[in-house]
Amino acid sequence: QVQLVESGGRLVQAGGSLRLSCAASGLTFSGSVMGWFRQAPGKEREVVAVQDSNGAKTYYADFVKGRFTISRDNAKNTVFLQMNSLKPEDTAVYYCAANAFIFDNDPRKFPYWGQGTQVTVSS
Repeated sequence: QVQLVESGGRLVQAGGSLRLSCAASGLTFSGSVMGWFRQAPGKEREVVAVQDSNGAKTYYADFVKGRFTISRDNAKNTVFLQMNSLKPEDTAVYYCAANAFIFDNDPRKFPYWGQGTQVTVSS
């Protein structure tokens, strides 16, 4: 019933930029906490950024502070991740996730997930 669809991932050179989008349906988007997570081969899924339902409260992982920005457009049921100054270690599948009530950075607390979009950063 709930569907999250990520887009925008592709191959880029180190130092470049990408903008990821996540379109949501089947949930009250304006009342949902939204997050971006990523998972590289052989590593656990980790939080990238989380934003509350009205966009006033935001969490960023230390490794993306100053480089990535999460934002949302509740009228369009869409959350974005602007990624600048990309590094090879940013290479991963990036996932959009939704939580109806709780502002959290633990991926285990998010019940709804997209299928991911691949971001590859070359040296």
